[in-house]
Amino acid sequence: MKKIVWTFGLISGAVMALFMTVSLPFVNAFGDHSLIVGYAGIVAGFLLVYFGVRSYRDNVLRGTIGFGRALTVGLLIAAIGSVCYVATWEVMYYKFMPDFYSRFAQSAVDQARKGGKSEAEIEKTRTAMAEMTKNAGNPLWVAATTFIEPFPVGLLIALVSAGVLRRKSGSRDAVLAAA
Repeated sequence: MKKIVWTFGLISGAVMALFMTVSLPFVNAFGDHSLIVGYAGIVAGFLLVYFGVRSYRDNVLRGTIGFGRALTVGLLIAAIGSVCYVATWEVMYYKFMPDFYSRFAQSAVDQARKGGKSEAEIEKTRTAMAEMTKNAGNPLWVAATTFIEPFPVGLLIALVSAGVLRRKSGSRDAVLAAA
């Protein structure tokens, strides 16, 4: 299991890291479509969860796998991919974009102002963004908040993959007989 989990997890992380590295300079990180672009890269990377679980089922367990084992394999792949995503962001942030959080904070305040929010709501946004910018000085905070960006997507894909790919030993014979 280790080889498959590490292989597919690292490939998943590499896909997400490559997508982040290539797309970030071309995407307005504060625009309306940045979430769609970012999560498209995350979903593309986590497609490897499905293929990793399927590979484990077919090559190691000879075509049978329970939901729990499939979910475990999927979650491990998702965790490794998410850690690669975090490592990529940490390097990009601290080496190439150290002003990201302050720019993001200013953008959030500007968006609140453009959205016609009251001064009290704008001040609330400003306070929250100041707290976020302060927290961004801590690499562990950056890592934790970055990890919770992709991992829920990986969890969802692991759950779906486990449900779709589970197969009991008796059902394998039925599938082979039908083919």
